[in-house]
Amino acid sequence: MVDADQIREHATVVGSDGEHVGTVDHVNGGEIKLTKSDAEAGGLHHYIPLDFVQSVEGDQVRLSKPADEVKREWSTSGAA
Repeated sequence: MVDADQIREHATVVGSDGEHVGTVDHVNGGEIKLTKSDAEAGGLHHYIPLDFVQSVEGDQVRLSKPADEVKREWSTSGAA
């Protein structure tokens, strides 16, 4: 698993296919909380597990799953 400290606020999150998933709000409790103001968010915060993260390079978080699959699995309520 990637070190959560590498993930920066406002970093772009992309799927393994390179498609946009969202923008990091912050990391908390083993999840990435995405901003609700992102075009993909529909006005809601979404949460994705850190287990989905494949790599972090600068201001981009790349996930191990394609964007469509991540969006089917993300949650609108955090774990805690």
